[in-house]
Amino acid sequence: MQHRLIHGDCLEVLPTLPHATCLFADPPDNIGLKYAEGNDRLPNWEYINLFGAWLKLFIHSADIVWVSYNAKWFAQVGTIVDRLLNLFRWLRARQCIQTFTFGQHRQTSLGNNYRPLLLLHDECAKFYPDQIRIPSWRQKHGDKRADPRGRVPGDVFDFPRVVGNSKQRRSWCPTQLHEGLVERCLRFSTPDSGGGTVIDPFAGSGTTFRVCARINRECILIEKCSAYCSEIAKEHALEIERPLGRAGNAAA
Repeated sequence: MQHRLIHGDCLEVLPTLPHATCLFADPPDNIGLKYAEGNDRLPNWEYINLFGAWLKLFIHSADIVWVSYNAKWFAQVGTIVDRLLNLFRWLRARQCIQTFTFGQHRQTSLGNNYRPLLLLHDECAKFYPDQIRIPSWRQKHGDKRADPRGRVPGDVFDFPRVVGNSKQRRSWCPTQLHEGLVERCLRFSTPDSGGGTVIDPFAGSGTTFRVCARINRECILIEKCSAYCSEIAKEHALEIERPLGRAGNAAA
């Protein structure tokens, strides 16, 4: 199976790639995180305009699109999605959430214990709910009415944050999603029988690649930060591609 790691800006790289089965994106949050390269503190209006450009390109790049983003931008992202739904009648949208018990504690206000997870897809896109079934309450408690296949989980994804002492943690990247969360999204969106291609336009710590390699999906990673590309390439023995012979741009 051929995997790819491309050093560049997804806005420039995605239009050059074949249409994919699924795209999973975890873009920069624009909250001042210390990425190895780039600026994570853009003016709000500039970030929201950029987010809108990302979403519009994503929905034309894959049948199914997942976007994990910071709850700070929930209202603005909703406005962007509403505009896209009016522009593209074939588009469907659903807001899911990732919840985590060990959230960000605050003394003076409510702490944040969730992260929005946006699902966008073509009206004809195929999903695979049987691939993500989990044991139901009835199964666990010996209820004879239980479906022996288990139940299809809902739109609340209960996976913990990847904190500093997590076994999944890559210390060289400031943000990272739980592999279980990514795996459920990809299994729901691509066939276990093969043939599904997944694109990650913000490769970061390489989480999407690790999941794809484990569940046998073809993966295309795009990353603007040269340092993160080098770390991913070193860990997974991948060759870094530089489109059009360019060195690529700094991470957003």
